Amino acid sequence: MQLFSILKKLRVALGIIFLLLTLALFIDIYEYFEESTFSKILYLQFVPSLLKFVQTLSLVTAGGFIIVLLLTLLMGRFYCSTICPLGILQDVINYLAKKVSKKKVFFKYKKGHPIWRYAFLGIMAVAMVGGFGFIVAWLDPYSIAGRSFSYLLEPIVTGINNILATWMQSTGNYTLHHVKLYHAAWLPTSIVFGLFLFIALLSWNRGRFYCNVICPVGTFLGLGAKAALLKVNFNTANCTKCGKCAAVCKSECISIKNQAVDVSRCVTCFNCLDVCPDAALNFGFIKPKAKIKPTEVKPVSSQVHKTDNDRRKLLITGAALMAGSRIYALKKNKLSATQQNLTLNDRDYYPAPPGAGSVSRFNNICTACSVCVSACPTHVLQPAITQYGLSGFMQPFMDYETNYCNFDCHKCAEACPTGAILPLPIEEKQLTQLGVAVFLKENCIVHTDGTDCGACSEHCPTKAVDMVPYKNGLLIPEVDQSICIGCGACEYPCPVLPPYRAIYVNGHGQHQLAEKPKQEKNEGVSFEEDFPF
Repeated sequence: MQLFSILKKLRVALGIIFLLLTLALFIDIYEYFEESTFSKILYLQFVPSLLKFVQTLSLVTAGGFIIVLLLTLLMGRFYCSTICPLGILQDVINYLAKKVSKKKVFFKYKKGHPIWRYAFLGIMAVAMVGGFGFIVAWLDPYSIAGRSFSYLLEPIVTGINNILATWMQSTGNYTLHHVKLYHAAWLPTSIVFGLFLFIALLSWNRGRFYCNVICPVGTFLGLGAKAALLKVNFNTANCTKCGKCAAVCKSECISIKNQAVDVSRCVTCFNCLDVCPDAALNFGFIKPKAKIKPTEVKPVSSQVHKTDNDRRKLLITGAALMAGSRIYALKKNKLSATQQNLTLNDRDYYPAPPGAGSVSRFNNICTACSVCVSACPTHVLQPAITQYGLSGFMQPFMDYETNYCNFDCHKCAEACPTGAILPLPIEEKQLTQLGVAVFLKENCIVHTDGTDCGACSEHCPTKAVDMVPYKNGLLIPEVDQSICIGCGACEYPCPVLPPYRAIYVNGHGQHQLAEKPKQEKNEGVSFEEDFPF
């Protein structure tokens, strides 16, 4: 039916648009997108929208999940096939698989796995109600896709950009410029890659198997899809059981034998409607015109009903990963001979982003989608390994080894789709105390090496770090913690390597407000006397 073909093309076009827009947020290395753009593009992501609504109670800023539910009651799991970036990624992978495969029949009906489906849904529900953000992070499809974009794709895009920029500049073309290459530690990057590879392999062989067995969002929306106004169903009078619909059903939910569709697993992709030659499938009250049947019906291909005896079992063996010091793109040097007996930096907390409120609140809500990591201009936000403990694994923390937080920036809050980082007026953000700087004189090179430094004081935006007389004409840092905001601008440039920094930020479990820096009075210039020149 021509209408069904149009619906399928429209669905594919919308899916590509949603995927590209979401992807663009994570690979925007030139920062073309304004802060307000993030919330608009991510408005319809189901789990982030629901979490943000719980925090803000605002349907204006966090009502996307309501729209998704209404769409589900109208036409089934349209979110899964058109809006969810992980779902669309799986479609792309499966499309490539079919292009290279020699199989004439790629899919066939498979029974559902209700025990697994509802078990994962139950775990997700308990995690969201109980505030176990680290569990939600590994089940939310948007967050899984976001981490893949941020930790796997963004560094590749940056590297390609830098190669092209080098080549173009050698020819006198300065359209592109070099962008500093940051990447997460190898442990979180490896984990993200392993999970993405697992989902990709499932998609390559079984289409939407992940969506209909593991994904709790798909299972939840599947419950609503049962009551949808428009859903795929059989016109048994016209069906010849040719099997073409089941052969293109990526959800493997069409039973030719029973002439039935498991609508709880159907992702409303319209593939089956587009290929049916006998007008045997309807979409709610939308029915195709019956075609004139040929006098002879061709026998059903034996390949449709052929028993799949040669299925491969997927064996994934995890490589042992040693917990140790993280590896960064930034070059590190060895400690000098005078810096062997230094005091270890001792933190009560690693700082959470400004707008998080507290470390515990942030851990409860953040789904580790990492859009803030990609949005941060300095990439000071990095995925935690042990910094937050188990409850905050992979959630972003302020990593002052990588960089520091810009005084005039709060882009992470504008990008956050869950409300884990709430937007603050820039004046309030500049007074939000994530922690306080702690100075260790015994670690400072002014004390150990008898040399000038002052890098910490030069970078401090609030002048909480001041240089005071020491000895032999040298100056040494002194910290006024009352006006310190814990931005890390002092810790990052410190020449002493971690974890023995001479100055470091000890994070607060609960964010506080710093005092306003004292404004120095400018001595006016008298114009009564004549200029001396």
